Amino acid sequence: MYIEQAKQPYNYLILYLPIPLFFFALIAINFLLTDDVNTEEIIRYSIEKFGRTTFFAIMLGQLAVALFILFFWVKLVHKQTITSLTTSRKKIDWGRVFFSFIIWGLLTIILTLMGFFMTPEDFVLQFDWNKFLPFAIIAILLIPLQTSFEEYFFRGYLMQGLGLMVKNRWFPLLFTSVTFGLMHIANPEVGKLGYVIMVYYIGTGLFLGVITLLDEGLELALGFHAANNLIGALLITADWTAFQTYSIFKDVSDPSVGWDILLPVVIIFPLLLIIFGKKYKWTNWVEKLTGGIHVSDR
Repeated sequence: MYIEQAKQPYNYLILYLPIPLFFFALIAINFLLTDDVNTEEIIRYSIEKFGRTTFFAIMLGQLAVALFILFFWVKLVHKQTITSLTTSRKKIDWGRVFFSFIIWGLLTIILTLMGFFMTPEDFVLQFDWNKFLPFAIIAILLIPLQTSFEEYFFRGYLMQGLGLMVKNRWFPLLFTSVTFGLMHIANPEVGKLGYVIMVYYIGTGLFLGVITLLDEGLELALGFHAANNLIGALLITADWTAFQTYSIFKDVSDPSVGWDILLPVVIIFPLLLIIFGKKYKWTNWVEKLTGGIHVSDR
C-alpha cells in the first residue's frame, strides 16, 4: 500500500513536523502580508522590474529548489527512497505519468480552443515566436519541477506522514486536499473571482489525492498536474492570473465564475476517475480511500 511505503525503522513521526510547519508558516505569512494588498499590482510591478519571463522563472525556481530540499530531507533524515515516496510499485511507472499528462494536456487544449471558438471576442492571439521560445524553454524546464514539488509534498510526504500518525486514509486525503486549495488563497484569481474559486482548487486537490490512493502511487497525479500548469501556461494567460506569460492566447474578458471553473470538478474529474479506473483495473475503492493503515506502534 502506498501510504505504508513511509514505514521505515527510524522514520519517527516527529521528523515530519519541520518541513510542513515551515511551509504552512510561509503560506500564512504570505496571505497575511497580501491580505490588504493588491497582488495584481505586485505582480505587475515585479514584471516591470524583472521582465515577464525572468519573473516567471523566479517564481517557479523557488519551488524547484524546494523539491530538491524535500528529496534531500527524505533521503537523509527519513532514510526513505524517492521511489517509495513516489509509488508502491518496485519502480516509478513513467508510462502512467505520460498517459495522465497526455490525457489532461489534450483536454486542456480542447477546452481552451472551445472557449476561443465560442467567444472569440474574449481572446487575443498574442503569439510572438521571439518571446514565446525563451519562455517555453523556461516553462518546460521549471513547471514540472514546480508541480512535482506540490505533488511530492501534499500527496506524497504529507499524506504518508499523516497516514502513519492517524492510521487511516480518509483524514490525510481530506487534509491534503483542503490545504492544497488554501495554498492558492493569495493568488490574484481569488481576488478577482472570489472565494468560490476555492471549490476548483480544493476539488482538484481532492481529485489528485483520490487517484493517488486508488492507484497506490503519485504517477498519475504528477502527470496531470504537470500538464495542467504547463499546457495552460503555454496556451493562455490573463492580466489577473498568477501566471502572466508569453502564451499563445491572452484572455481579455472580464473575470467571472463560469463553466470553466465548475465543469472539471463536477463532470471531467469523475469521468477521468472512470477512465483511469478501467485502464488500471482499480478495485476496493472504498477501502483504499477510507480504510485503516496497519503499521506497528513505535
